[in-house]
Amino acid sequence: MNKGTVKFFNETKGFGFIKDSESSKEYFVHSNGLKDSIREDDEVTFDLEEGRKGLNAVNVKLV
Repeated sequence: MNKGTVKFFNETKGFGFIKDSESSKEYFVHSNGLKDSIREDDEVTFDLEEGRKGLNAVNVKLV
């Protein structure tokens, strides 16, 4: 499990980005990968899964 902060999330379009707290890398997140509703600046845990354009955050949960 990775930990990070929601940097951006657009509820209307259903996607955003999460910044990993350890590596500072940013990962794409789609609403399909959410376990909880998220908003910008929320602290979350997530797994990574290979997507069409690189790694995506999945199983995203609020801390």
